[in-house]
This record gives sequence, C-alpha cells and structure tokens, in this order.
Amino acid sequence: MGALTGIQTFWLVLFVVFLVTELVSLGLTSIWFAGGSLIALILSFTKVGFYAQIAAAVIVSVALLLLIRPWARNHFNTGRKRTNAQSLIGQTAVVLEEIDNIHAQGRMLIGGQEWSARSTAETDLIPKDARVVVREISGVKLIVERES
Repeated sequence: MGALTGIQTFWLVLFVVFLVTELVSLGLTSIWFAGGSLIALILSFTKVGFYAQIAAAVIVSVALLLLIRPWARNHFNTGRKRTNAQSLIGQTAVVLEEIDNIHAQGRMLIGGQEWSARSTAETDLIPKDARVVVREISGVKLIVERES
C-alpha cells in the first residue's frame, strides 16, 4: 500500500481529531462525527468522489447522532447519581415557615438543612408543618408542591 492521498489524509486527520476529542471529553459529543469521518476515509480508498464522501460523512454522522445517541446516553448514564442540591429533587420535606410566593416567604427542612422555598403554583399558600415534594431548584430556593 502506498502513501495516503491528500483526501485520505484529510479524512484520517478529521477522524483522529474527533476521536481524541471524544476520549478527552467522554461526553458522547464527537464520536458520531468520528464515525462519519471513518466512513468517508474508507470511501476515499475507492473511486467515490470527494463530494460523495462528504455527503456520506454527513449522512452517517447525523444518522449516528439521531439514532444511536439517545440509546447510548441512557445506557452509559445508568450509573450516574445526582449530587449535591440536584439530589434533593423528588424528595419530600417539611415546611418550617409558611410558603407564600406573593410575600416571598417560605422555609423548609430537608436533609437536615434549612432552605428557602417557593411553591410551583404562584398563589398557593402552603402552611407550616405541611409535607411537600421538591420539583426543581431555582438559585438557592427549592420549588415545591404539596405532597399528594
């Protein structure tokens, strides 16, 4: 096998750049484009023209991104656990001070810590000692709703 042509070198360099970027980031961000570049590299060894190689690289990259990425994200992220404040979402807590969005007041106790709290419903008053579920976090406030 002889030396690589300019087009083959182009696709090889692009493939390596996308692959190294993926290995460094581990975020499932550029592996799809590495796949497209690899297909174009393989096609460059045949008599397929450069524009057809570009089209194949784009089509394969987009197909991998749209078809395989959702599965891969679910498969590879199964062991991840939410940390810090994000772990509070979905947990139940007790209201320490009435939650009143209109008067910008409300405190609750969760995980042994006191937090400012607001209701998901703008006009909903949640009384002291009520049980609530954390739905989201906005800055340093927990957004909650009454436990059903």
